[in-house]
Amino acid sequence: MNLNTVAKYIRRSPYQAISAAAIMSLTFFAISIFAILTILSLRFISYFESRPQLTVFFKDTATRQDISALEKQLESTGKTSSISYVSKDEALKIYKEQNKSDPILLDLVTSDILPASIEIQAVQAEDLTSLAQVVQGSSIVEQVVFQKDIVDTLISWTNAFRRVGLAVIGILMVVSVLVIITIIGIKITVRKEEIEIMRLIGASNWFIRAPFLTEGAIYGLAGSVIGGFSAIGIFYYFSPAIESFLKGVAIFPLSPIILLELLALEIIVAMSLGAFASYLAVLRYLK
Repeated sequence: MNLNTVAKYIRRSPYQAISAAAIMSLTFFAISIFAILTILSLRFISYFESRPQLTVFFKDTATRQDISALEKQLESTGKTSSISYVSKDEALKIYKEQNKSDPILLDLVTSDILPASIEIQAVQAEDLTSLAQVVQGSSIVEQVVFQKDIVDTLISWTNAFRRVGLAVIGILMVVSVLVIITIIGIKITVRKEEIEIMRLIGASNWFIRAPFLTEGAIYGLAGSVIGGFSAIGIFYYFSPAIESFLKGVAIFPLSPIILLELLALEIIVAMSLGAFASYLAVLRYLK
């Protein structure tokens, strides 16, 4: 009976129902896009954090014993999670692999030209500065490539994106609530006489309010499904282009299970938001 009543309410004012579903769709489309981009940005940062964060190139005069002594000095700090030594011959192999499509470059380079190096992974990103100071003070070090600046820049961009995204989503959610409150309020006003009759024949407050709460939840359901699937469809459409642009950065593929879990969570939130907005309208008009 409750669903039949809700269907009758929606059929009587289809344009209001479409408006409510549309604003909810826009809200949860934005939420879906924001959530997907957040997941990708976290993977992007994790990828760079998992790379050697500090690469130290040595002078040609540095011996393996000198380098080993520096490695032990770094390990003694307790701030390194791994240290990998790359010899001149190994550096040449890496160079050849990276430039295998260009024979001219391969002919010009030998192992004597390339420096030996160590690749350092820190326990925490905050430890990179102190580790860099240790190696920069060594007389056998030629150059230090410090990737903390890259990671810090990515983190700052991600944090800025989150703040802007959350602000936009917050505004859209407030607008959604206000739209549903207005629409449900109009419907309650139109059916004021009907509601009075229901009260006179002994209908409980819950019986009167339930259809309106259900209607709000349906708006949320429709909006989250439309917005969520639209965002997922756009994501899959542009995924090949994004993956091609990022090339070797391993943040794809994004598991369909994650996206379905995200959609399920959005449906629950959207239905709760729609029902909450309707409840506020009911409190206002059915005191």
